[in-house]
Amino acid sequence: MKYVNGNAVFPERLLEEIQQYVQGECVYIPQREGRRMAWGERSGQRAQLARRNQAMREQFRRGVSIEQLALGYHLSPDRIKKIVYSTKP
Repeated sequence: MKYVNGNAVFPERLLEEIQQYVQGECVYIPQREGRRMAWGERSGQRAQLARRNQAMREQFRRGVSIEQLALGYHLSPDRIKKIVYSTKP
């Protein structure tokens, strides 16, 4: 989240109205409902983890053991089990 000067984005009348409530302070204005991005969508982290998890499932189907996957992906065996046995794509 970055700082944006109100003078640059609000019409003068709206800025004057806002100044009746707060002046010289930082105010967070949330996005409209339904427009928020889920965790990791903007950075691509969500897609990257989905690809990694799919690769793990494929390796597991080909016979790679839980322990080998844990060592290769630097995750605990319990976490690997959750990923490879999950029904999520």
